[in-house]
Amino acid sequence: MGTRAAISRIYRGEISADIVGRPKIWYTISGLLLALSIAGLLVQGLNFGVEFKGGSVFTFKAPSASIEQVRGAVADGGPHQVIVQKAGGDWRVTTESLSSSEVTAVKTSVAKELTVPADKVSTQVVGASWGGEIQKKAWQALLVFMILIIAYLSVAFEWRMAVAAVVALVHDLVITAGIYAWSGFEVTPATLLGFLTILGYSLYDAVVVFDMIKEVTKPLGPTSKITYSEAANQALSSTLVRSLNTSLVAILPVGAILFIGTTLFGAGTLKDLSLALFVGMIVGTYSSICVATPLLVQFKEREPKYKQLRENIARREQSARRTSKAKVKAGAGASADTAEDDPADDPEDEGDRPATDVRSAVTVRKVVQTGSRQQPKRGSRQQRRGGK
Repeated sequence: MGTRAAISRIYRGEISADIVGRPKIWYTISGLLLALSIAGLLVQGLNFGVEFKGGSVFTFKAPSASIEQVRGAVADGGPHQVIVQKAGGDWRVTTESLSSSEVTAVKTSVAKELTVPADKVSTQVVGASWGGEIQKKAWQALLVFMILIIAYLSVAFEWRMAVAAVVALVHDLVITAGIYAWSGFEVTPATLLGFLTILGYSLYDAVVVFDMIKEVTKPLGPTSKITYSEAANQALSSTLVRSLNTSLVAILPVGAILFIGTTLFGAGTLKDLSLALFVGMIVGTYSSICVATPLLVQFKEREPKYKQLRENIARREQSARRTSKAKVKAGAGASADTAEDDPADDPEDEGDRPATDVRSAVTVRKVVQTGSRQQPKRGSRQQRRGGK
């Protein structure tokens, strides 16, 4: 029951996580991920497909053959670099660029060792120049995409939001590329499509958060009671559940394609696309919440307007604390003065009391000692008259 109540409070926005106030934690996590990714790119490097570096591709059917048998059959034909993949019921073998005679030798070796007709082995030769052209166009597309992002965010929001969003996008690209490097997955044109897709998805998440921040922080002024950081954190908390739900719904089908489609159906092209999407969506959701937003807040807190707001709030809080301490001291002083001035509690001051108070005190003591007050004797009415 407690868990359900907590989840309900999160959905209603009654519980807010202090994400903006802990940038060091998120920057440390991102720094470690970036360091591992860059190390993978430098040590392992990206495994570019034949479409980028050129080579020869052989495709054929051999249902009863194993990966080692297929690799051995192709290698016996002369190639030194052999990459074997199974896509559905077909074997796809990639080698370095081969001449016509070498291609014929590979087809003959496959037909002999795997009992596959030579005319059933399809070949495709990709030149290195064509692969270089593909890489060039991919970088151009990425550059144009970044320029359009900066221009759009600068017009729709402001340049600080544009910079924060671009930093988050580069963060996502480097980490995703590092995972490709460590995993050894082949980088193909489908991978580039996945990269461009995750850039758009990460940008979408960041725009949703930035739009809410812009709306919440717009009324802030010199007399506001919260800082820009606190307002931004409230805005982020109000969109946190929606961002996580959207990401989860998008990641589930992509994960199904990656883990089920590639293992059961051997969909090679889908594997290249789905890995980029799967990693990019997770990292993009994290970066839009924990990287882009804290970075934006740090940029905005340096503006004179919001620096003055923070100083005003700190000054008001300090004044309130001083007033509270003064009231506490005044109350304590009044209590002490009352206790000191109380004559009943100080027997030494008895001599300074008025005479009536002293006589009263003496009378009280006599009453206590005798048990009753001695009344003066009164004569008869005649005696009193005679005395007059």
